[in-house]
Amino acid sequence: MKQGDKPVHGMWTSRWAFILAATGSAVGLGNIWKFPYFAGEYGGGAFVLVYLLCIALVGVPIMVAEVMLGRKGGMSPVHTMKKLAAESKVSRRWAGIGYLGALAGFLILSFYSVIAGWTLYYIWDMAQGGFQGISAAGSLAHFEGMQANAWLMLGCHTAFMILTMWVVARGVSRGLEKAVQVLMPLLFVLLIGLVVYASTTPGFAQGVNFMFHFDFSKLSGKAVMAALGQAFFTLSLGMGAIMVYGAYMPREVKDRRSGKTRRVSIVSTVGIIALLDTLVALGAGLVIFPVVFSNGLEPSQGPGLLFVTLPLAFGQMPAGVIVGTVFFVLVMCSALSSSISLGEPMVAWLVERGLGRPLAALAVGLTAWVIGIGTVLSFNYWKDVTFLVGTFFQNIDFLASSLMLPLGGLLIAIFAGWVMKETQARKELAMKSFGLYMIWRAVVRLVAPLAVAAVFLNALIGALGG
Repeated sequence: MKQGDKPVHGMWTSRWAFILAATGSAVGLGNIWKFPYFAGEYGGGAFVLVYLLCIALVGVPIMVAEVMLGRKGGMSPVHTMKKLAAESKVSRRWAGIGYLGALAGFLILSFYSVIAGWTLYYIWDMAQGGFQGISAAGSLAHFEGMQANAWLMLGCHTAFMILTMWVVARGVSRGLEKAVQVLMPLLFVLLIGLVVYASTTPGFAQGVNFMFHFDFSKLSGKAVMAALGQAFFTLSLGMGAIMVYGAYMPREVKDRRSGKTRRVSIVSTVGIIALLDTLVALGAGLVIFPVVFSNGLEPSQGPGLLFVTLPLAFGQMPAGVIVGTVFFVLVMCSALSSSISLGEPMVAWLVERGLGRPLAALAVGLTAWVIGIGTVLSFNYWKDVTFLVGTFFQNIDFLASSLMLPLGGLLIAIFAGWVMKETQARKELAMKSFGLYMIWRAVVRLVAPLAVAAVFLNALIGALGG
């Protein structure tokens, strides 16, 4: 593959298109419930400070490295790593980073589509007033009933996968970019509107206190590992999405006012993405917990918070049909912006191997859909069929999220910090401050690999019951 192959996929038309796309990849279902809950459980503001430190020392440096590798290679993660390995005169086996990331994203897409499909069902049911006056037992029964209905879940999974791959099939400029240009502003508008609404509820002060009170006594080793893991996973690192999005990132853009060409900074761009991702997570907490506390409910971790507790709250509050529907549209937007990035690395690789983009998207989407059937069945017919770490869904999730992603992030840091020629890295990053470059290089070579290795081992030990 040569540099001239870049036009096969196209480019983002602007720096902000890349920022919206990468932020969309980072913002997902985990931002909506996992980060706010962690903040509340592990010391509020104290946890947020630790999380921000982890973002700065682990998330941002690895994301900078991944974008740099992607823009330098200009192709899918697989061919990018083959090209960079050849330029660095090292073994072509380093292309395994690309294969690992693309496969991880593909496997995550297979079950992510199932979970995200729930949001489509809840948008419809919420808009129909299905939760009005519902009891706690009724809300739980509604959720469990949906999970027990394999055909309903399969239908939602199918609809969401079709929506995802339709966007991917349209290409970078007509599909991915146009989608994020609609989804991300809509997400921000909906989020701001819901935060404003939440500020008028009786439980707003309690919700703010739950998330932001400083309780350093809760900063245990478990809390630090939670912050470290969340910082890594929230930025979509190690799954090929950021690398392939980086491949579509222009090196220079023309200023509309002055007409002059200026270089697009990877570091400052990644910083904006990390900031927006964190703001969305914080905003989600400012929406969720005031609503929960205003209705005298207890916050719960996991899908139950989104699909049991919140629908119960919306069913008991004035204008709950409208607010609840808007909320689940918000969740759907965040899920869709993430899912399109999960499918893109594998699709880009198939396009480079000669398939047309629509056919490549169909092949990836159909295969992921078939694997996703295993996840659908894990909640009903196969729920009692367990092996290794649990159900089919739990095994796929553990393999992709807990093993493949951290391993991919670790290898990216090692390649960017130790294998890739320093002259190439410096040229691609083009940092104006040599001191800032040296800090990044030291962090990506030493701090980030150790931190990601800790995340990897912690997940492995936890899954094996250690």
